[in-house]
Amino acid sequence: MKRALITGITGQDGSYLADLLLDKGYEVHGIVRRSSTFNTRRLDHIYRDPHDAGRRLILHYGDVRDASRLVTLLGRIRPDEVYHLAAQSHVRVSFDEPENTGDITGMGTTRLLEAVLMTSRDRDIRYYQASSSEIFGAAPPPQDERTAFRPRSPYAAAKLYGYWMTRNYREAYGLFAVNGILFNHESPRRGETFVTRKIARAAARIKAGLEKHLYLGNLDAVRDWGYAPEYVEGMWRMLQLDRPDDYVLATGVGSTVREFAGHCFSHVGLDWRRHVRHDEAYLRPTEVDALVGDAGKARRAFGWTARTPVRRLAQIMVDAELAGLAADRREPGTPIPVTEPPDHHERPESPAYAQDLERPGP
Repeated sequence: MKRALITGITGQDGSYLADLLLDKGYEVHGIVRRSSTFNTRRLDHIYRDPHDAGRRLILHYGDVRDASRLVTLLGRIRPDEVYHLAAQSHVRVSFDEPENTGDITGMGTTRLLEAVLMTSRDRDIRYYQASSSEIFGAAPPPQDERTAFRPRSPYAAAKLYGYWMTRNYREAYGLFAVNGILFNHESPRRGETFVTRKIARAAARIKAGLEKHLYLGNLDAVRDWGYAPEYVEGMWRMLQLDRPDDYVLATGVGSTVREFAGHCFSHVGLDWRRHVRHDEAYLRPTEVDALVGDAGKARRAFGWTARTPVRRLAQIMVDAELAGLAADRREPGTPIPVTEPPDHHERPESPAYAQDLERPGP
């Protein structure tokens, strides 16, 4: 049985990747930061009691700022594949916390790469680095693996550092290490502070009469939005290749924030222009006007292509928000209708996670 380690397993991509790897028969280990409250909601649907001998999802406390802990975990878990998804991932917040962003998103990558190198003497470990389209920044679209990097935020600069460190560990030490340069990819599991989730959530809540307005920043920003479950499939495929390389994953179609809002609001029969307000607080000090990717290299190398158009993506996200609101209004014991994805609105408390996390790893 293959064994994988995921940093950032509690996030959108980490939870979908855990779903995928479990379906493929992997034993999945995840690193979770200690918190006074449970932050594992996205994993509740795949949780198994720690006393279950057949469980294949195992969580460990750790932090990419703690190098010695990373070495300990890598030596104990002995993974075949490492997926590094953990980051301070909010671009706007990176302007407020540049040092913290650099420490987690940039230096965290170096610490993990060094831990992989130190524990891979007697076996091969394949390493996936979650890079970002933000590293292209001001470079004009379409962007691909040959496009010059022009980062426009502390987050992008930290991601670019991680990109180059991954390439250097591959070239200097022979690690099977790849960079996945992923363009924006969304889902109902997206964090509520990200613009697509904010828009989908607001459309549903305004339709339900719970809110009146949505405040946004730059409506003219163009992004290449895809569906997250398809992108984690691409991550996995990169580590199944014979040789490591770097790949862009993208739909190749750009849409403005304004257009995405239009898709979400029209899905519930509303005119976005009657409800969206501009707030300069959401503007970045340096804007990135347009990110639209060319994933031709990935298509040729391992047959990956994005399948979900942006309008359908918006509908999936709004439907999930509507289902969540309906679930909140239902009486206990009333069946909850299932939408895509099936688990997003079910948020049971999981105190047994504490037992799982406190138990030593294998």
